[in-house]
Amino acid sequence: MNERNVFEYALLRVVPRVERGECFNAGVLVYCRAHSFVAARTHLDENKLLALDPDADVTGVRAALRAVEGVCGGGKAAGQAAGDDAGRRFRWLIAPRSTVVQPGPVHTGLTADPEAETERLLQLLVR
Repeated sequence: MNERNVFEYALLRVVPRVERGECFNAGVLVYCRAHSFVAARTHLDENKLLALDPDADVTGVRAALRAVEGVCGGGKAAGQAAGDDAGRRFRWLIAPRSTVVQPGPVHTGLTADPEAETERLLQLLVR
């Protein structure tokens, strides 16, 4: 049996009109220190986005979600965070911000497979 380790996760929320505060889940961030693992998986429901804001910048929201995935992946796509370890990148991504794509609160759990957990949470909480 694989050893289960603590992991942390936060949902990525799309808030098309910040002043209204309406949002929906569009991704999940997962961090597991024991595996030096950080990842984001996203899924943008364009119908929800346009229902909340018919003038929403769909391309811009997709780019913001891709940027989060890029920071998680490290390397050139992570920009200034490229040299940071997985934990530091996760902490940077979960910092509160007042933009169209915002992180939700952080939750914890146990997992033997952080990659599979990321996909499970995406299916359960986003799709």
